[in-house]
Amino acid sequence: MTEYEDGKRKAKMVPRTGEEIENIVKRLKRIEGQVRGVQKMVEDNRYCIDILVQISAIQAALNKVGLNLLERHANHCVAKAIREGNGEESIRELMDVVKHFAK
Repeated sequence: MTEYEDGKRKAKMVPRTGEEIENIVKRLKRIEGQVRGVQKMVEDNRYCIDILVQISAIQAALNKVGLNLLERHANHCVAKAIREGNGEESIRELMDVVKHFAK
């Protein structure tokens, strides 16, 4: 059983608004389209540099989505945990994910 299944993560979470979900999904769909475009470029045997530029754009777009989620998590979920007296665990969890994100 994962933490989410037993409700621990769900209790710590501040639900996203419909607008937040819509914006994230929209960005991810755009990134998905970029990935399909790169796949087609490879299939069409396009110039390596052109493909690499597109891959760089995809990485930047994913990083932007990730940073947006990190910021929201800090401002909502971590802030909530601090207000409720559970800040240390949330901050430790945030720092762990920041370390992974920074690799």
